[in-house]
Amino acid sequence: MKRSFLEAMGLEKEQIDKIMDENSADIGKAKQDFESIKQELESTKEQLSTANQTIDGFKDYDQVKAQVGEYKEKFEQSKADYEQKIADMQFSTSLEAAISAAGARNVKAVQALLDVNALRQSKDQTADIKAALEACQKENDYLFGSREPINNPVGPTGGPILGITKEEFRKLGYKERLELKQKDPQKYEALKGEQ
Repeated sequence: MKRSFLEAMGLEKEQIDKIMDENSADIGKAKQDFESIKQELESTKEQLSTANQTIDGFKDYDQVKAQVGEYKEKFEQSKADYEQKIADMQFSTSLEAAISAAGARNVKAVQALLDVNALRQSKDQTADIKAALEACQKENDYLFGSREPINNPVGPTGGPILGITKEEFRKLGYKERLELKQKDPQKYEALKGEQ
């Protein structure tokens, strides 16, 4: 994810920084998982190479045949385990991305409410994850960011003192005028000039 993409969406620097930090953490975790699986694959390749050398060293055909079957079985099991780990990593990444895209405040809390095993075994994971998140959001709205306009005020929200008339301004005491001047200097100057 690029910073310029978020800036084009009109997000503030603080929001962009938080999004970029979260994205970097997710990428770091995925890289760490990838490196771990890569090391396991290298280890499996080394074991296979050792097994092949051992097989070459045997002279007894029956013994070699039995050990070949054994090593072949171990290799197939290692390969299946590796493929399962890759699939699990891809599923976890896509699930966390979908939860984040839905506006979750805490990915792990939302993930705990989902039936992850059922979603993992689903034929159409993308659609099922989306449906599960929508249902979770309806039942547990507090776990998701609010889309109410109060989070993005467009005007001053200083309170009743800002909406005063000329007559009310004349009746204000020193303390109230000082408060108005501190909260809205332009309005204070406008009302002061009209006296």
